[in-house]
Amino acid sequence: MKASANNLNQTQLDGNVIDRCKRGDVRAFRELYNAYAAAMYNICLRMTGNVSDAEDTLQEAFIQVHRNIGKLEREASVTAWIKRIVVNHCLNNLRKKKVYFEEVEEVEVAEEAGIDEDSFTWTVSAVKSAIHGLPQGYRTVLNLYLFEDYSHREIADMMGITESTVKTQYMRAKEKVRQIVKQQNLIR
Repeated sequence: MKASANNLNQTQLDGNVIDRCKRGDVRAFRELYNAYAAAMYNICLRMTGNVSDAEDTLQEAFIQVHRNIGKLEREASVTAWIKRIVVNHCLNNLRKKKVYFEEVEEVEVAEEAGIDEDSFTWTVSAVKSAIHGLPQGYRTVLNLYLFEDYSHREIADMMGITESTVKTQYMRAKEKVRQIVKQQNLIR
């Protein structure tokens, strides 16, 4: 597979910027922040559910990035490293707010059937609204799996719950989103 010029340039940029950050170059850290802040803010916003918490979490996460930049291995993915710090800060802040990720008994989840998805319209705003309306535990699992591309096992490890709980919460979250979107379409 041929690497694109963009990926190669981003990798070289990251390596150069990281080396400068490790030497204490403030401008380099500003470059790093500017390169990643928007994407990481979106993660924070999806996980926390509000602008104020997202901004606070992003700031806390980048303070940790700054403090620990010297520990970043040369071969490591800068994006994955920063993203993991951001996600961990989001989870920690949710725990502080007493959001519990409840264990559930392993349940056989039926295959997705019985919903005629062609009969209603899926709009981005409707789906965003539905996701925002989910209970925090469901929303967190859904965001980590769908948008952040973590596996069920990785999510379970991060959240301190079983993999079957993650799978169950994910399936329930998807079903709840479908129900909310379907209800929104019936109301219109």
